[in-house]
Amino acid sequence: MTQLSHMDFAHPYFGAFFLLAFGVAVFYGITVVARIVSRRMARLDTEKLKLTIYECGPEVSKQPNKISAHFYLFALLFILFDVEIIFMFPWAVNFKILGWFGFIEMVLFVLLLAIGFVYAWKKGALEWHSIR
Repeated sequence: MTQLSHMDFAHPYFGAFFLLAFGVAVFYGITVVARIVSRRMARLDTEKLKLTIYECGPEVSKQPNKISAHFYLFALLFILFDVEIIFMFPWAVNFKILGWFGFIEMVLFVLLLAIGFVYAWKKGALEWHSIR
């Protein structure tokens, strides 16, 4: 019992730590068992079955991806300007405390984002081209 004397089982967070460790161990164990069982029970010759029609609908065929890259570019630009607003709000709340240093810092930040916006504009990221 001398080896466990340095552990404090009466610590208020010991139960939470034990539940976390137990949960991680059980999750890992179930994942390993599920992987082993599924590999033992799975049939390896099911490719024809996967391509057959299920109840109704057209026959499955592989088609090229027709999603435009402009959705991705618009999402990136949205995140860019959303992050700008997230950083500007605390700056505006603490404007009097930050003083001139905070003002110059925010001007440089907005200038950097404006350069990125102009670059995206010049590259045509804001123009929507039809896919044909």
